[in-house]
Amino acid sequence: MTHQSVGTKTRWQPWTYRDPSWQDVDLTDFKIEATDGEIGKIDQATYELDGSYLIVDTGPWIFGKKVMLPAGVVSAIDLENRVVLVDRTKEHIKNAPELDDNMLNSPQYRERIGMYYGEEGPGWYDRSRGF
Repeated sequence: MTHQSVGTKTRWQPWTYRDPSWQDVDLTDFKIEATDGEIGKIDQATYELDGSYLIVDTGPWIFGKKVMLPAGVVSAIDLENRVVLVDRTKEHIKNAPELDDNMLNSPQYRERIGMYYGEEGPGWYDRSRGF
């Protein structure tokens, strides 16, 4: 797999892609993989300044549940194989707050998602500690 990846030395930004060039790629229908395996496909990708996110259809993995992933969890994109890699585990994603289509633009809902995946939240992935 050839990956396009960028490391970051700045504080994690949940709603911003780590590599600005990823905003030029339509990620719709790309497969998405957590650190421990495939989780589904991307139904929608947004590219808003400080507000980008992915809507992922988990298919049979979580009984057809859809989840919102902030753009900041994207760690790499394999353009050739149409795969997006995220630096969270399947368990982190499974336990994330429920997707609420009516609240997608709500500051409170986005704050809840950002806090879940953020550095102090239960969905944070610390590569050095393996969780």
